[in-house]
Amino acid sequence: MTQISELIKAEEKRQKETLMMIPSENYASKAVREAVGSVLMNKYSEGYPGKRYYQGNKVADQVEILAQDLAKKLFGVEHVNVQPYSGSPANAEVFFALVNPGEKIMGLKLSSGGHLTHGHPDITFSGKFFKSVQFGTKDDGVIDYDEVEKIAKKEKPKLMIIGTTAYPLILDWKRLGEIADAIGAYLVADISHIAGLIIAGVYPSPVAFAHVVTTTTHKTLRGPRGAMIMVTKKGIKKDSEISDKIDRAVFPGLQGGPHNNTTAGIAQALSEAEEPEFKKYAEQIVKNAKVLAEELQKRGLTLVTGGTECHLMVIDLRPLVLSGNIVAEALEAAGIVTNRNSVPNDFMPPFYPSGIRLGTPGVTTRGMKEPQMKIIADWILKVVDHVKNEKLPEEKNERAKFIKYFREKIAEDKFLKDIASEVKLLCKKFPTP
Repeated sequence: MTQISELIKAEEKRQKETLMMIPSENYASKAVREAVGSVLMNKYSEGYPGKRYYQGNKVADQVEILAQDLAKKLFGVEHVNVQPYSGSPANAEVFFALVNPGEKIMGLKLSSGGHLTHGHPDITFSGKFFKSVQFGTKDDGVIDYDEVEKIAKKEKPKLMIIGTTAYPLILDWKRLGEIADAIGAYLVADISHIAGLIIAGVYPSPVAFAHVVTTTTHKTLRGPRGAMIMVTKKGIKKDSEISDKIDRAVFPGLQGGPHNNTTAGIAQALSEAEEPEFKKYAEQIVKNAKVLAEELQKRGLTLVTGGTECHLMVIDLRPLVLSGNIVAEALEAAGIVTNRNSVPNDFMPPFYPSGIRLGTPGVTTRGMKEPQMKIIADWILKVVDHVKNEKLPEEKNERAKFIKYFREKIAEDKFLKDIASEVKLLCKKFPTP
């Protein structure tokens, strides 16, 4: 066995024996994984179906057209580009297609549940190449659409990109579309987290209100790590050349040849999303999230926005004077994998935030339901209580040293090890695909 195959086996073991609670992660089916690992990765296919720069692309063309057709059908859109390598490149390609450098874009702040590529200043392409206007949430973590409209009318961005990575409530696409229309802006809906929920009809679709829709293809869609850019009927009505502009921005604008193996994995995931079982799965994701949120709140934890309407929630640890780093490290030692996350108006920096983000797509894929969510909630609460006296140093230079010490300390913590053993037993009852 080679070193890399040993590492892959180790990762497979980790995934089987722990709870995947990071809401942007999921388990792809065996068929999706086989597509991604297929001989399609050997073929170079610069260009688009019927317009390739290399010979030998007959099969690759069919794969890409199949993925496009499935996406058009499932999302109800007019045009689809399945070549973006991931979500961030997809958003960049939309920007470079529709906005000139230096022009204004508008998006939700990262600390309020938005994404880095939605205009986060200084450190991202979206904040460096374009003039970024950001909006946040109210103190309770809820978007104030009147405030969004006020900012949009004052700043008049050319493009509004709206999507979330840590916002637990349903977005009002209709209102956002009306705001964009009032100022003549493009509305780009980034549905990376909720694409699977939208296909299943358990989360409202933005297609009737947005001009462009971007999404990753993993997360709730359970596909490979790729992305799609979709153009709506409304988008074509606003700009008849919008599809060509986006295609040119993808290739040759920002990318070379597509990853045909990933395209095949996307097509496989979309075909799986057509099945009736997928709708039941998506419905269960939301049911599980709501039960988990209710149990956590019932037992004294504070959730941003007071709960959830989708697949994720964010625990606000400020009332407990706890760091997200400490709780995330302790939960991982207990076999529960989450991620630290900023909360609205967080007084701590993003690398040492005051919250924990968790979700139910992965555990739902394994077949877990409401009773298991109650068990998981109990474990989370026990872990939080176990580390409630651990405090992150106020001195910035001491924080990294403390986290390293804490990680080593909890590796031998019997209380956390015992929970990890219980987690393994539960995981054994609900195997990964």
